[in-house]
Amino acid sequence: MGFSNWSDQAYKARQSQRKQTNQTAFTYDQHIRQSGQVRVHDQMNPHGVVRESRDSDEHPESVAIGVIFDVTGSMGNVPRVLQTKLGALMRVLIQKGYVEHPQVLFGAVGDAYTDAVPLQIGQFEAGLEMDDELGKIYLEGGGGGQVHETYELAVYFMARHTSIDCWEKRRKKGYLFTIGDEKPYAVVRRQQVIQLIGDPVQADIPVETIMAEVQTRYEHFHIIPTNTSHGQSAEVQGRWKELLGERVILLEDESAVCETIALAIGLCEGKLDDLYDGVQDLTQAGYDAHAVQVASTALDYYMATRAPIVRSARGTVPAAAAVLDDGRL
Repeated sequence: MGFSNWSDQAYKARQSQRKQTNQTAFTYDQHIRQSGQVRVHDQMNPHGVVRESRDSDEHPESVAIGVIFDVTGSMGNVPRVLQTKLGALMRVLIQKGYVEHPQVLFGAVGDAYTDAVPLQIGQFEAGLEMDDELGKIYLEGGGGGQVHETYELAVYFMARHTSIDCWEKRRKKGYLFTIGDEKPYAVVRRQQVIQLIGDPVQADIPVETIMAEVQTRYEHFHIIPTNTSHGQSAEVQGRWKELLGERVILLEDESAVCETIALAIGLCEGKLDDLYDGVQDLTQAGYDAHAVQVASTALDYYMATRAPIVRSARGTVPAAAAVLDDGRL
């Protein structure tokens, strides 16, 4: 998937129409709440599918970017933030040359021990379809109350049920951002994998094993919003740091999640000399100055402790080619 192009003009028109008509972008969530029929959207169902990020004539060097967020309890605001800031995220990735051909997958995770819809995974998309995918997510708002959610199931899916050309053709890793304020469980449960994903696994899988596996193909970051229910928990932060080290990002305001994703990618791609450059890029792309500063602060520790990265060319899109007549980047 991911064969279309991002149109900033079309995205803005959508947002304007929604505002004028008082419509929500999360139409499937609204449908469930009105009908009372709770089930995963057919196109977000992870059972028996592989999500693909493919090169094409228009996107010859695609880069897969997965963003999977916790939709339980206090985390329910994150997908709304992602939706409203999606345009600015795509602008900074493409116009500033962080990633010329991003293909973004959105997903949601809850608690497979208690929730009706604990895992929702969309497709990798390059155009407005990614906005459509967000609209198919059910914002369940449940959770198990045990300071755990089944993040490990989402990581299992990304490790074993995605096929991405950036890695398979060029040995360039994609990106995976998981977002949540609780801990993963100790193991990927065999029965949950069978029920929700459809794989006939023979035994539970330690979370350390599946986290290491996904990192062979993805640059995996976990973002913990620290102003939510458990975000300041030393136990939660410590457990994620045991698993991912410096790639745990402590974010004091979840409204800065898109800014954080953009900066992390810019740093990993070697397109930023420092966070100051990133702050300038995001401000020019239309991000709120406060949110940009929050994101920059959250990435200070990663910037200071990461392994050296070989820099690539800065590569901004030429002004004459940045926006086509129809608004496409």
